[in-house]
Amino acid sequence: MYPTDLVMPMKAELTDKGFEDLTTPSQVEEALKQPGTTLLVINSVCGCAAGAARPGVVYSLTGDKKPDHLTTVFAGFDTEAVVEARKHLAPFPPSSPCVALFKDGELVHMLERHHIEGNPAGAIAANLQAAYDEYC
Repeated sequence: MYPTDLVMPMKAELTDKGFEDLTTPSQVEEALKQPGTTLLVINSVCGCAAGAARPGVVYSLTGDKKPDHLTTVFAGFDTEAVVEARKHLAPFPPSSPCVALFKDGELVHMLERHHIEGNPAGAIAANLQAAYDEYC
């Protein structure tokens, strides 16, 4: 488990932008079954989370269409919440960071770590904005 002092600033990059920090399995379960669209970010301490995932996700929200609900869990910190979140990401294997879009509780779009690594934040944002255009 990562130390709180390390994780909290990384969480704040999303929570300061309106993301709900899900820290328990029950919070994840409730969040993902909400009507409408829900974006779930499995955040992490890795470099691709810092350089591409978090900035890309935040930038993706500058367009006209956006998810109804913004949520996040932190891998290596909110362990039980992450386990619950990953149950909803099947058939995709565990990956962090990753970004998932749900519509009415159903997974409709997924960005795995291998889609994030090596790509700039703008490419992540563009990918997500295309999903918002289709599902939001």
